Amino acid sequence: MKLNTRISGSAFADTKPQFEILNGLRGIAALIVVLFHISEAFATSHLDYAVPHGYLAVDFFFILSGFVVGYAYDDRWGKMSIKDFLKRRLIRLHPMVVMGSIIGGLLFYSQATDSWNDVSAVSISTLLFAILIGALLIPATPGMEVRGLAEMFPLNGPSWSLFFEYIGNILYALFLRKLPTKILALIVVAGGIGLARFAIWGPYGDVSAGYALTPSEFEGGIFRLLFAFSAGLLMFRVFKPSNVKGSFWIGTIALVTLMFFPRLGGQSAYWMNGLYETICIIAIFPLLVYLGASDSNPGKRVTAASKFLGDLSYPLYMVHYPFIYLYYAWVKNNNLTFMESIWGAAGVVVGSITLAYVCFKFYDIPVRRYLTEKFLKKSTK
Repeated sequence: MKLNTRISGSAFADTKPQFEILNGLRGIAALIVVLFHISEAFATSHLDYAVPHGYLAVDFFFILSGFVVGYAYDDRWGKMSIKDFLKRRLIRLHPMVVMGSIIGGLLFYSQATDSWNDVSAVSISTLLFAILIGALLIPATPGMEVRGLAEMFPLNGPSWSLFFEYIGNILYALFLRKLPTKILALIVVAGGIGLARFAIWGPYGDVSAGYALTPSEFEGGIFRLLFAFSAGLLMFRVFKPSNVKGSFWIGTIALVTLMFFPRLGGQSAYWMNGLYETICIIAIFPLLVYLGASDSNPGKRVTAASKFLGDLSYPLYMVHYPFIYLYYAWVKNNNLTFMESIWGAAGVVVGSITLAYVCFKFYDIPVRRYLTEKFLKKSTK
């Protein structure tokens, strides 16, 4: 999940304009992710989420990431090595990966519920090892998985998308950046076909996949990344802005509508929902990115709001899920309805936003500044 040169962590942030509307839309998508994860506590299966398509925010993030990585780095390769690029991306993304794993470990023993393994049976040494591999973004195998849900990152579930984000960045550095636009377009088409096949004819009737190391989950995650990241990069290559106004509100309404839209088809017609999500990812999300990138003068208030949402979005995405485990355990242990737990849900939202802001201001910014001074400026001297 990351969107202009400032957000992507480029050292060239002062040389290019910023796409603040895209920042704002990424923040809106991150808030929807929090609401989607809260709704998981009351779902009986993947067919009845209260936020039926909230996981599509990840596909939106991947498209944004491809677009912004191309924007920030495509014209820098004469001055920048693959090693320098990867260092830039690690500095931008990894501090919050570490923080998410630490927070997940600190809250782990307070998340006891019959819905997963007995947390009290997990030794301190095992938990510390889980924190370490989570901080290093090493997926947990079934034998290493402390929660018993087959998650790659059981202390902070959303880290799975950062795992695929890293794959996208490595592919870009080694391969995608070198491709002619026509060949890149063919990869986008191939990725879109694979994504559509998985969504429409796959095991779930949706693209909510990627968090585990099982074949179907990994397949879904790869196709989500391959299409969306490549499509974002292709969009940057061919992007010609038009004069768009109000794109923040258009994008916000569209994202909320699309992700809260009822699931289609039910148990008997998975293909209907898969087709809906395919259209969202392949057609509508790129359009929203185009509109957001084309709005060059959104006004001071919208710009300020978008900047705040953009700054908050990545930390929010990376720190909220340990509180979701805690909320889920509380709901299940007490057999609560949503209305009975609504103040707890509100606390998760407010607490996650507050913690994300604190982490951004007092951890993420200073750590990235220190790492940039230590590892990047020396390499450019």
